[in-house]
Amino acid sequence: MRVTSSLRWKIALTTTAVCCAVAAVLGILVHNVVARQIVGEVRKDVDRDLDYALAQYQYGTSHGDVNVALDPPELPGPLRKLVARGRSGSMVGEHAGKPVMWAAAPADDKPLAVWLPYESTRHRLRDIDTAILASAALAAGVVALAGLFLANRISRRLTTTAAVARRISAGDLDARVGFPAEHDGKDGAQGTDDSAEDGGRRRPRYRDEVRDVAQALDSMARSLQERIEAEKRFTADVAHELRTPLTGSLAAAALLPEGRPKEMINDRLKALHLLTEDLLEISRLESGVERADLARVELGQAVRRAVAATRPEASVRVVRDVVVLTDRRRLDRILANLLVNAHKHGKPPVEVTVEGPVVVVRDHGPGYPSELIEQGPQRFRTGDPGRGRGHGLGLTIVVGQAAVLDIALSFANAPDGGAMTTLRLPVGRLTDTG
Repeated sequence: MRVTSSLRWKIALTTTAVCCAVAAVLGILVHNVVARQIVGEVRKDVDRDLDYALAQYQYGTSHGDVNVALDPPELPGPLRKLVARGRSGSMVGEHAGKPVMWAAAPADDKPLAVWLPYESTRHRLRDIDTAILASAALAAGVVALAGLFLANRISRRLTTTAAVARRISAGDLDARVGFPAEHDGKDGAQGTDDSAEDGGRRRPRYRDEVRDVAQALDSMARSLQERIEAEKRFTADVAHELRTPLTGSLAAAALLPEGRPKEMINDRLKALHLLTEDLLEISRLESGVERADLARVELGQAVRRAVAATRPEASVRVVRDVVVLTDRRRLDRILANLLVNAHKHGKPPVEVTVEGPVVVVRDHGPGYPSELIEQGPQRFRTGDPGRGRGHGLGLTIVVGQAAVLDIALSFANAPDGGAMTTLRLPVGRLTDTG
């Protein structure tokens, strides 16, 4: 990314460009006004000398200290033509190689000319132009620094707001920007003594759009967090309330006479019981109270046992075995849910590969839906109908248990088809046994 593409530099460069444009316009105007005034004073002096020289020429007296000549050869051509038409005028030219202000008028059909030195006037105009340029450069520099300072403040606040937004989108609902609603003059910031009263609340007279965006983001995150917490509490309460009557229903169903009705009732009650237990497990995982019981486990052997204990069949291939520090019960729960999901929503063969700290579970079905790969598993959403029907709690539990074990989890689709889930155990906890 180029430096000039950032907001702070765009604001600073725009401010500087505007300042330079304004300074250039004002400089030109000031130069023209001052130059017209100074040159006008010189023209006034040379015209006065010309009137004096004409009066002396008419009386045939000497011209005193006035630089005067009748039809001088160095008289500028435009001025000579003007006199030939019977008119008088003045202009800047040269005399003896030096700049002078000429003035001429007709006298006996010849131009009578006077001149005054003009070099000091040029130096004066040049000094004024230098002062104007220096002032414009100083003003542009000050404005550029001020613009960069203000743009840097705005950019920092926007960067902070964007970082908090990214944290919230990643699941950190406790993240807040925390910009104050209004500045208090006691802490050296802009005061609000001139704020207006609005419904009993003091609000700043001057709006701060960046602060408004930050407060809107904080309000959105707070509202979202409250809704999610309410949803978690509702899920936990429903699961707890269902647990007791389900237990009683299962006990009562065991007393029914053997037959097809009893099998159907037991089957539905067991499915509802498993759903309730899954909801309770998700509630515990989301509440953050779950703690791993870590122990040293041979990963390849643990995966083989977990796959063997799961009813669906799957092949296990250990490329390189390692010893990891993990919770075997939670790791078994993760693998069991992945295998059940692969057999329920995918197609055989289901393959489990262990290569160092990485465990890959894949099937050969239609693959994960794009929403799941991008956003992760969500409760009661399975995405693509091609993956089959379900409540979506199995993968949600996998994500929660992986977070407890600090396992990096990713969902993808294999290039040749099929869903692929990758578990990457923390490298810092590994000891290679090979």
